[in-house]
Amino acid sequence: MPRPNVLLVMVDQWPGALLGSAGHPVIQTPTLDQLARLGTRYPRAYSECPICIPARRTIMTGTSPRKHGDRNFAPAQEMPALPTLAQSFRDGGYQAYAVGKMHLYPQRDRIGFDDILLAEEGRPQLGAVDDYDMFLAEQGAAGEQYLHGMNNNDYIYRPWHLAEKLHVTNWTTREAAKMIKRRDPRRPGFWHVSYTHPHPPLVPLAGYLDLYERERIDLPPQADWDQGALPPALQSIRDHWPIRSSDPDLQAIRRAFYALCTHIDHQLRVLIGTLREENLLDDTIIMVTGDHGDMLGAFGLWAKRLFYEGSAQVPMILVDTARDARVAAGHVDHRLVGLQDVMPTLLSLAGLPVPETVEGIPMVGAQRRDFLYGECKENVLATRMAHDGRHKLIWYPAGNVLQLFDLQEDPYECRDLAGVSGYAEVRRRLEQVLVREAWGVDDTWIRDGRLVGVAADPARGSADRAFGGQRGLHYPQPPLSDPTRTVGSPG
Repeated sequence: MPRPNVLLVMVDQWPGALLGSAGHPVIQTPTLDQLARLGTRYPRAYSECPICIPARRTIMTGTSPRKHGDRNFAPAQEMPALPTLAQSFRDGGYQAYAVGKMHLYPQRDRIGFDDILLAEEGRPQLGAVDDYDMFLAEQGAAGEQYLHGMNNNDYIYRPWHLAEKLHVTNWTTREAAKMIKRRDPRRPGFWHVSYTHPHPPLVPLAGYLDLYERERIDLPPQADWDQGALPPALQSIRDHWPIRSSDPDLQAIRRAFYALCTHIDHQLRVLIGTLREENLLDDTIIMVTGDHGDMLGAFGLWAKRLFYEGSAQVPMILVDTARDARVAAGHVDHRLVGLQDVMPTLLSLAGLPVPETVEGIPMVGAQRRDFLYGECKENVLATRMAHDGRHKLIWYPAGNVLQLFDLQEDPYECRDLAGVSGYAEVRRRLEQVLVREAWGVDDTWIRDGRLVGVAADPARGSADRAFGGQRGLHYPQPPLSDPTRTVGSPG
């Protein structure tokens, strides 16, 4: 029997709850909703380290941050010497191609793919002019990608400033469709399509903003626990993004974000149409997921790096081929899933061996995990998570702050149960997960098997002189810069 093709779609900074099929009251995602009807949606899917680079390393190696070596965001760190998802497919006789954002160093590292067409969010200073930038130059718009004035790490917004066909979402889709059409028909394909949005800059096409013009945009949740003193990992975010919290301001930001989401959703129809017209759709496994989410103003917080649902929960939809029933159709699977499970799931469904280095487990079958461990940062902004599928314990070592949420009773995490006596045993059990999984600097935050943390630095950050990593005119290309220097976040 011929092996199936595999299409892995990645979105960047898309919260898992932003799906019509997940019950969101506003978001328009007809394509993703149809895929959910054709396959299985996993509402308990999480990023083990909700930052771009570590999350992508987890997907591409099937390993935890501890094994692949990054829980901080290390832009100048090469991929570890581990079998990759792409190389595993190629070793199994597949052709493997990727289009879009990869977030690798060096940027032209293939990590096992036959070839990659890059759209790297305007980072030529790291040593490579990416393929999207070259496309803009060929279209007479050299260096004009960021002349809209928005930036990659902020929440100001406006419509896209160039022609629709020049938008990076359209470019990614078009190049991916061409990649599928140019396949070798004698071999199955593994195609990875990685969109840069809805990650800021918030520059949707005007037509997609118009789709939401008449909608009453939902507001982010607030809670009693987000008042008063906060651990540095949270306070630093409020200091870094002093965004007005009025209803119109929050709704306008979310409207622009939703518009970027729906644009991607509609472009996915082009990929699906290409597969259908090439007579490949029925023989293709499709997975849609993301690297992490965005808080979008929930509890006065923005962006990622946190283990609340808005930041850590990711979309996860899996569709089998038409001839197989290994993945249930129209099903919602509440098992606990991590990004490390992407690699073993896709390889197993394709009938390929899973490398021994992989720590994840397939999302299809009887095997389940008892908990998922999350880890992000190693400094005063560090945060850790232990999740058992229903209860989530979040630990901020700076200040030794614990929060506990019962997601079955409180899906929006508005009630902190860490001090509630009825949840003492749950808290104790999840604390022990954090102790068992500790490594590196974490060992200094634990004493005699108990979480003790470290003193919190009360100092607050200053205004962001880098303007969120603001880009400028990119023709001629900006000079090379230090690849280890990060901008656009609290630290």
